[in-house]
Parts: sequence; C-alpha cells; structure tokens
Amino acid sequence: MKKVTLLLIFTLSLFSSTLHLSISASPSRINPILATDSASGEIAGWIFNSLVKYDKNGKIVGELAKSFEFLDDTTLIFRLRDDVYWHDGKKFGAKDVLFTYKTITSPKVFTPYASEFRFVKDVEILDDKTVKVIYKKPYFKALETWMTGILPEHILKNEKDLMTSKFNQRPIGTGPYKLENFSVSKDIVLVANENYFEHKPNIDKIIYHFIPDPSTQFLMLKSKKLDVGSLSPLQYERQIDKDFNDYYKIIEQISHGYTYLGFNLRNKKFQDKRVREALSLAIDRKELADILFFSHARVCTGPFLPGTFAFNDKIKPPKPNLKRAKELLKEAGYDEDNPLEFEIATNSNNSIRLYAAQIIQYQLSKIGVKVKIKAMEWQAFLNTVVHPRNFETILLGWSLGLTPDAYPLWHSKSDKPGGFNLVGYHNEEVDSLIEKAEITVDRKKLSKIYKKIFALIANDLPYLFLYIPNSITAVNKKIRPIEPSIIGIFHNEIDWVKP
Repeated sequence: MKKVTLLLIFTLSLFSSTLHLSISASPSRINPILATDSASGEIAGWIFNSLVKYDKNGKIVGELAKSFEFLDDTTLIFRLRDDVYWHDGKKFGAKDVLFTYKTITSPKVFTPYASEFRFVKDVEILDDKTVKVIYKKPYFKALETWMTGILPEHILKNEKDLMTSKFNQRPIGTGPYKLENFSVSKDIVLVANENYFEHKPNIDKIIYHFIPDPSTQFLMLKSKKLDVGSLSPLQYERQIDKDFNDYYKIIEQISHGYTYLGFNLRNKKFQDKRVREALSLAIDRKELADILFFSHARVCTGPFLPGTFAFNDKIKPPKPNLKRAKELLKEAGYDEDNPLEFEIATNSNNSIRLYAAQIIQYQLSKIGVKVKIKAMEWQAFLNTVVHPRNFETILLGWSLGLTPDAYPLWHSKSDKPGGFNLVGYHNEEVDSLIEKAEITVDRKKLSKIYKKIFALIANDLPYLFLYIPNSITAVNKKIRPIEPSIIGIFHNEIDWVKP
C-alpha cells in the first residue's frame, strides 16, 4: 500500500505544474467591474469570464455566450453556454448577466465601466440561457460592452455595499483559475478550475510572486525562478547573456498603451494654455524615449494608438523650442523672479516612470521651471492622489483596447467620482464628436470623427503625450504552445504545457 501511495504521489507531481509570474503591486479589488488598476484587472482576468472576448486575431467571439446576433440595429440576443459553473458549483445563467448589468449601473457602485452601458435601454431574460439587450440607439461598441466580467447573482444579491465587500478579496468566478490565496503585499496563488467549461487548464497552479522592486523581479527572472517576465530595454540590451537567451524566448511587440503627464485642469495655473504649451515645447520626447528605452519605444502624439482606426498620422510630435517656451511662460506671468513651480506625482514601484519624471524635471529646468517629484506606493497613490484628484500633474499610463473609446477618458461627463477623466478635461466640441461617434457604425465615417477628436485633444494639451513603449517579454522556452498575437501571449494559456 505504501508503494502504491508513493507511486501515486510521484505520478501526480510528474503531471502537475506551476506557472511562476510576478506582480509589482497588490490588487485593490479583484472584481471585474471595480478593477481600475492593472494588478486587479490581471488577477480578475483569470477568475472571471465575460459574454464575449477577442480571439487571437482581434475578432469578437463568444465566451460565456455560445452565440450572439443582432435582430436589428438596437436589439442584441445572447445565447448562453449550458456547461458553465461558478467556482462554488452553482450553475451560471441569464440571471447573472442581468444582475451584473443592474450592479454596474447602480448609483451605489462607483465604476468607470458604467459609462460603457449608458446606451443600454434594457436587459431582458427570455429564458435561463437567453438574454436580450435593447439599446437606446445604434452603438458602435455594442458587443465590446459585454467584455466586462460577469458577477455571481447568488452570492452578491444581498450585498449591502459592493465597494467594501469581502468578495473583492475572495472572489468567486467562472474562469479557468480559482483564487487559493491572497493577502496584501504577499504572493497570490491561483489553482486550475477542474470544471472549466473549455477544459481544465493544463497548468495546475499559477503563483504571482509579489515583487514591487523591478530590479528584484529581473534577478528572479535571471535566476530562472519566473516563467514569464517583462524586460526593460536596458536589461534586454545590456544585462542578459547567452544562458538567459538559451532558457527564454524573447517576444517584442508594440504595447497597447502610452505614458503621459496629465495636468490637473481644475488648478488655475494649468488652465492657461500658454503654460501647457510652454511645458510641451520644453520637453524633448524623443530624448526621453531614447534614454529610457534604447529605441524600443516611439513618441506618442495623441490619445489613440497607431494601428487603430482612430489614429491621426497628420499630428506630428512638437519639436522642442526652448526660446518659444520661455516667451510663453513670460506671457503667462512667469519669469526668473516668479518661476513656475509644480509637482509631478507618480507611483514609486515603476522605475521607468521615476526616471521619466527626473528627465522631465531636468528638461524643464532649462526654461526656469522648478519641478518637485512625489513618488508613492501604488495603493497609497491611488487612494490619496488619483481617486481624490489630489495632484498638480500626474505621470501615469493608459492601456487601451483594440476598439478605442474616447468617452471614459475625454468626455466631460466622465469627470466624476470613479470616472477616468482624471484631469478634468472639458471641451464641448469634443463632447459632441464623441456623442456623434457613438452612434456611427460605419467604420470609415467613425475613423474621420475619431481623427478629428485626436487632433482637438492633441491641440488642447490636457496631457503631454510622451511615449509608447514596446512590450518585451521573456518566456520559458519549455512552455508550449506560445502564440504571440495582437492581444498578447495569454490568449491560449489554458492550452499551455510546462514540462
């Protein structure tokens, strides 16, 4: 009997495997409708599913929905899978979809994702596996709206305050992995969902090692204690050797995000466009990108990314002009006797942003501007700076989806608690164009509208758009099959095998 037990243990260990990843900040809320930081979104992505998703080619396909169809321009039918169960064993159904919709649009819940449902007139349950969505008018992102993770009605229906619910730290989803262990500033452990509707993931466990320091993360990668990890351009160019390249496959792609310096437009000094323009002319973005990324980045010219229908290639990066910058500052009332002073706030766990802030500080000193830098731990930064809008300028980045949507970041109505319009940007023409775009289904017409929005925002300078870095990822060569795509490498992770 002892031999049989030992053989069984050996066999289980032979076929079980663990994927080692890293995370630099603790999730604030592991809840798909409340996850506004990247750490929360990443962990929630393993635990929850949405009705639809992008496949590896960027095409919208069903996830919890086995099929979908438009009956007309404003009526969408979802037919749900019949083989989906919540992690606690309860069956998923139409009531969960309706509950998620009601929750995300509730005035008691503060979430920026509510804006994506603003065109939904009603959600009806036709039967337990069929949902009808009626829109107020045609909407160009009608399907993308339902890429939001679905919540369990049977667990949360009596929750008094979802914002502070224990569920946000102990979530129950339908996704390929279940949360086994999570504590703030500790490693996060996920285990494979044996009843996952596609199939049980081949990798049994995922461990996110909590490593707030990028240098420590790199050392973990070099010592082969991580299976997947990001490389900075400096590390890629100067700090890896043949042994590293023998063990890891390097995948480089343009990232789906940009970094910006945002002005708090509620602050009187930044309401003067001459000040914003002066600062823009004093910052050498190419120098910034070259120093930070060793040519593995490009200068960002506006709010939407290259390769999307919204990108306006006629907008070029401003050329540095220190003389004109000084003139503009003088016109705005600033000179040697009364220098412009302000603070850049950013998060301390992102070394690239800290270096960027220091380079900007140096570049602006050339026109007599005095900059202080405030760097804080991520959670403290979110709670005391970002959410209460308690900053003069903020150095941050946005990750963007394959279908750009200007409303959450740039519409005046998104300047509210829980909204993504952090800087308080208001432009009536931009608002009008965003509203026009929302009901424009024709992609050529939509592209023209978005390119105009791009130009207007770039001209207004609510942000100084800085750079779009490349994503450089190292992946353990033993893992198969890795298929880089427009949406990254994790689209087929449940099929990965790690010997």
